[in-house]
Amino acid sequence: MNKTTFSPSSSPKAVGPYNHGCRMGDLLFTAGQIPLDPNTNTLVDGDIKAQTQQVLENLQSLLQSQGLNLSHVLKTTVFMTDLAEFGGMNEVYARYFQTDHPARSTIQVAALPMGARVEIEAIAHA
Repeated sequence: MNKTTFSPSSSPKAVGPYNHGCRMGDLLFTAGQIPLDPNTNTLVDGDIKAQTQQVLENLQSLLQSQGLNLSHVLKTTVFMTDLAEFGGMNEVYARYFQTDHPARSTIQVAALPMGARVEIEAIAHA
């Protein structure tokens, strides 16, 4: 099997030397998505709910570029700068993953790129 990488033009520009995702066979691994507006490549204004929504929109767009959707996600890892905001993140997350929820880990970190409050990466199966 060969690894293929992708960085769709519909996604925000990468903020470092990486691709938005890698695919090997039926598995797809995304880079962590932060709440960047794909049109301006700037962090969205707002609280944890607004930032989580943008992150999940970006993740959804990445999956769609590969012919997949959120129902293909097996596992997510959520990085947050403040777990006190978990409820707000979880409320938005539940709107995107309504049934057959993927496995998930949530980790508090000291900081995220560009001052983001939340970052989410995913593993999906085609």
